[in-house]
Amino acid sequence: MKDTLITDEQLNLYRLEGVKVRVIRDAEPKNDVLGIVVAWNEQEVLIRKQNRKVLQLSRSYRIQPADQPRDSSSS
Repeated sequence: MKDTLITDEQLNLYRLEGVKVRVIRDAEPKNDVLGIVVAWNEQEVLIRKQNRKVLQLSRSYRIQPADQPRDSSSS
């Protein structure tokens, strides 16, 4: 798991551009969350999935654009 949190600037860019993101929670691709960034605070981020459900996830998870290849490394 990544120790550094994604920056506010990066989250804001994803939100403003409506970028679909992938939240990588562990080594299993089936556990990834795909959706768009809705809001965030210092510790958590809200992601709206395609089925309109909203998940509150830790910002310590790796967050990347969904159209990029899945990168499971902890860098």
